[in-house]
Amino acid sequence: MTYCVAMRLDEGLVFASDTRTNAGFDHIATFRKMHLFEKLGERSLVLLSAGNLATSQSVVKLLERRAGTNEPNILNAESMFEAAELVGQTMREVIQRDNPDGKISHVDFSCSLVLGGQIQGDGHRLFNIYPEGNFIEATEETPYFQIGESKYGKPILDRVVTYDTPLDRAYQSALISFDSTMKSNLSVGMPLDIAIFRKGTLQPSLMHRVEENCEYFRTLRQQWHQGIQDLFTGLTPPPMAL
Repeated sequence: MTYCVAMRLDEGLVFASDTRTNAGFDHIATFRKMHLFEKLGERSLVLLSAGNLATSQSVVKLLERRAGTNEPNILNAESMFEAAELVGQTMREVIQRDNPDGKISHVDFSCSLVLGGQIQGDGHRLFNIYPEGNFIEATEETPYFQIGESKYGKPILDRVVTYDTPLDRAYQSALISFDSTMKSNLSVGMPLDIAIFRKGTLQPSLMHRVEENCEYFRTLRQQWHQGIQDLFTGLTPPPMAL
């Protein structure tokens, strides 16, 4: 399992993903879930993936291979919407190739993708691409998407993130969302990949990996934990005797 979150905010875009794909008693595997497609000075796009690893890797490899050709591809799409259509079509192609007519029923070939970025002349946009290949776009009322193991980190984002949230606060909320998810589910784990794009720029303002020994992440987790404890202690007691 995995967890990815992406936000489209007034100031720009925030992407975060974990790297764990398997967490057994004797084996933990990690793979990158964040993929960057860029043409300097013209576009920067980020693709996050969750679900069947073989399917998502095939989709990424096909997108990368076709990006060097003259056929329609993610690096010559005229808009983010057109790029999302191409990604959805590629996902349908891979699933149809690996499981024609859906005959293999005991294997889940599906994956979920989030595509976001900026193309010159198009602005910053974000799309949630479903396993069927169709998609929806983030709006001011719905400024973030999650894929994978989303339920544990969602309450924090719902309470904190709005379209007007500054990028630094969005970065913090993404990390805390991951902390809450990892606290409750061992199938999500470190390290984390982070990418931040400021609106109007065609390259990442920040792109880095948060390792287990990251001092800032460790401090943030401790502050969040202590803050919750302090807040709970200070809550008004119930009016009845217990």
